[in-house]
Amino acid sequence: MASASTVSAPNTEAEQTHNPPQPLQVAKRLEKFKTTIFTQMSMLAIKHGAINLGQGFPNFDGPEFVKEAAIQAIKDGKNQYARGYGVPDLNSAVADRFKKDTGLVVDPEKEVTVTSGCTEAIAATMLGLINPGDEVILFAPFYDSYEATLSMAGAQIKSITLRPPDFAVPMDELKSAISKNTRAILINTPHNPTGKMFTREELNVIASLCIENDVLVFTDEVYDKLAFEMDHISMASLPGMYERTVTMNSLGKTFSLTGWKIGWTVAPPHLTWGVRQAHSFLTFATCTPMQWAAATALRAPDSYYEELKRDYSAKKAILVEGLKAVGFRVYPSSGTYFVVVDHTPFGLKDDIAFCEYLIKEVGVVAIPTSVFYLHPEDGKNLVRFTFCKDEGTLRAAVERMKEKLKPKQ
Repeated sequence: MASASTVSAPNTEAEQTHNPPQPLQVAKRLEKFKTTIFTQMSMLAIKHGAINLGQGFPNFDGPEFVKEAAIQAIKDGKNQYARGYGVPDLNSAVADRFKKDTGLVVDPEKEVTVTSGCTEAIAATMLGLINPGDEVILFAPFYDSYEATLSMAGAQIKSITLRPPDFAVPMDELKSAISKNTRAILINTPHNPTGKMFTREELNVIASLCIENDVLVFTDEVYDKLAFEMDHISMASLPGMYERTVTMNSLGKTFSLTGWKIGWTVAPPHLTWGVRQAHSFLTFATCTPMQWAAATALRAPDSYYEELKRDYSAKKAILVEGLKAVGFRVYPSSGTYFVVVDHTPFGLKDDIAFCEYLIKEVGVVAIPTSVFYLHPEDGKNLVRFTFCKDEGTLRAAVERMKEKLKPKQ
């Protein structure tokens, strides 16, 4: 046996230089998912100095009164683990807001669960309530985290495509998609990426189908305060639906504090149990001082939400009118801070090619929507822009497009 003194030390640097790169490793349930399109486009934006109208985060800050509440909470020593399902004050604030918005009285201790953003609320709901092999119906295009978390849960995904110009729900298709194995329908209203808001008529039909077939509903309502052309309707507020609905929401979109990652679910106790079981082993608890500040935010007066809507309506007008002037076909957006357009007047082969051209040659970022479909071909003609930017940024992006982007004759 060689002594320690006679064993030659490996030349670590040389070995690292000459060893072939190892293949990337990922579990089969996630191997189809690549780097998210938001990361890809944001990286290209930085590389090419493009104006980012792709990823949906504001380039302006949240309100001072909420930030001050967070600072005060930190100074007051509220910095250790929070209770797993939420700081009591935030649970109560969520319940109060839910009552104001829906008319429903919920128990903040038994029916509200605070999560690390709505993305974790989605994951906890899927992992806590969906069994391997359960069918879950999505409406495409859809937020990319839905498919990934359902894949982690082992769900069978069925997709119903919403098509322009109005992205109405094809009810016959939905009825035929429901089977004895259907566990849940996932609804996002107001809808990312299209800006569609589910109408009362659509929600009533979906509710009837769910009651008739004993199906749950998971609703992502993070854009509920960004409803411009019609009132937001929460599925849980419809007759007979609270008992089979998990409502998911968050602070980030409404208060321009996306980096805080404060979300929550509201659900009856028998569904909250599953959500909390998953949440306990995903993050256990969410950032303590930010929860205290979130409680302050949710108690903002109505005037805050009215001003928010006015501000975003002005931003939306700048972008929509600008996109129309450039030559896009712009589809109606009733809610969210997104607009979907048809890019085909400009002659590129598909949405990804168009978005790459837009970044490299024009200096503006949009998001190709084909990544939001189970069948990417369905979204190849559409791209998404966001208007959650200051007015100067929106105007500058429009000017770049007017100057450098010309429809093909």
